[in-house]
Amino acid sequence: MDESKIKVLLAKPGLDGHDRGAKFLARAFRDAGMEVIYTGLHQKISQIVMAALQEDVDVVGMSIMSGSHLGLTRKYFKQCLEKGLSGPRPLVIVGGTIPQEDIEELKSIGVDGVFGVESDVDVIIQFIRAKVGALEEVK
Repeated sequence: MDESKIKVLLAKPGLDGHDRGAKFLARAFRDAGMEVIYTGLHQKISQIVMAALQEDVDVVGMSIMSGSHLGLTRKYFKQCLEKGLSGPRPLVIVGGTIPQEDIEELKSIGVDGVFGVESDVDVIIQFIRAKVGALEEVK
């Protein structure tokens, strides 16, 4: 494996059964040279946190189409703190059906980037590369 490759964990937390967008992003990230781990549907937050720890990922992306993005994201960060997974890495991005009025709250919780269903995949890739690159420079 190329040590400079960005490692992304894509997760579908909760009861949301729609993963077309997550699979599309997984392929796009892979094609952009990233290593992608896709957890599949119906993941518990505890499973996502453990996968992020075990895989030592650079980015955790949660795709949430169910409208439960605020609660799931709060739970994710709470469990990260409990497991010692905090700090500038991994980068956390949330996507899906996210109302405009919830974006600032998600960022205040700790989310680094929020991308709705109409987001351009190239913008997401550039965002990840820029943010992970900035973290690497700090090391």
